Amino acid sequence: MKEQFQSPFAAACGVFFRDKTALIGLAGVAFLLFFALFAPLIANGRPLIMVMDNEVSFPFLRTFFAPDSTEVMVEKIFNYAMLLILLLPVVLLLPHRWRKIAALAVAAALVLPFGLTKSKMDKTDFRALAANADWVLFAPVPYSPDEFAGAPCEAPGAGHLLGCDDIGRDLASRLIYGGRVSLAVGLLSTVIAMLIGIAVGMTAGYYRGWFDLTVMRLVEVMLCFPTFLLLLILMTMLGDHKISQSIPLVIAVLGLTGWLQLAFLVRGEVLKQSALPYIQSCVVSGVADRHIMFRHLLPNIIPPVLISFTFAISGAILGESGLSFLGFGVQPPTASWGNLLRQSFNNSLFYWHLTLFPGLALFIAVLSFNFTGEGLRRAFDSGGTR
Repeated sequence: MKEQFQSPFAAACGVFFRDKTALIGLAGVAFLLFFALFAPLIANGRPLIMVMDNEVSFPFLRTFFAPDSTEVMVEKIFNYAMLLILLLPVVLLLPHRWRKIAALAVAAALVLPFGLTKSKMDKTDFRALAANADWVLFAPVPYSPDEFAGAPCEAPGAGHLLGCDDIGRDLASRLIYGGRVSLAVGLLSTVIAMLIGIAVGMTAGYYRGWFDLTVMRLVEVMLCFPTFLLLLILMTMLGDHKISQSIPLVIAVLGLTGWLQLAFLVRGEVLKQSALPYIQSCVVSGVADRHIMFRHLLPNIIPPVLISFTFAISGAILGESGLSFLGFGVQPPTASWGNLLRQSFNNSLFYWHLTLFPGLALFIAVLSFNFTGEGLRRAFDSGGTR
């Protein structure tokens, strides 16, 4: 009986899902994404559902579509993604020929409430209303990340499972919303770095000659600067302009400084692939450069780029946390694992919960992405040699 043909990608997937370390990393990433996506349903100071005088209301909805936050962009992106995921099973129930149209229609329709709902200053005491309501449902963590809910630096207890921060805000709620910040910075900044690194590395490796020599020497000069020091300088310079949303600034700075190593990796892979017969035959046949680069070279350099991308996410998360810990990253009152660690700086042993829980969250995030990246590396190495 002949052995059934298996594509390299399918073989790599088989190896990846048999790797226990990779599965642990993937489970950790899924754990972090779950809490980040469903944060408004897990930690919220407003009731999710309230029944009063036979009227049903959803007090959390306004802040869901129009977040009461200084970092509105991140909140809206995650809330939008959460709704898409919840509606995806409904789209999959439709006949196959309608799924693509329905998915596009749902994705477009969900933009409307986020654009039409206006933020409003609401000082309603929902806890007092809930005491007189016929029935009320709060989130498992019934506190918003900016709500003053307890005593400053309150230790973990029945009222606050992870305690409170230095001014009395619930630490569990701030950790959950801080996960949104870390994942947004890690993913978006790495995407920016990946796009720049691929563009620079591919063009330098493909065209070679004086262009390659000039571009890569400039990249080497930029690599001579200490990356973290460069980040501090840029954040200080840009922070003087009093930008109200600090997360886009952190994403831009990390993205624009994180592509250098990737450019070298992509250039090396392009040089290796360009020497193979299938690329040489394309060149001899007169195939356009853009077709060679995007239809032939790019798909074949994706595995090492994807592995590098996974490891770079953990590096970006650590970079954001380091900047926020030093006061140059995400600015209060926005929750960030780095600025939560900063609150325990004066007495880290006494305020142990402000050190332990944000540090544990960082540890899980970095370990999960590194385990996933290592699993991808082993999977592509094993799958590609079959």
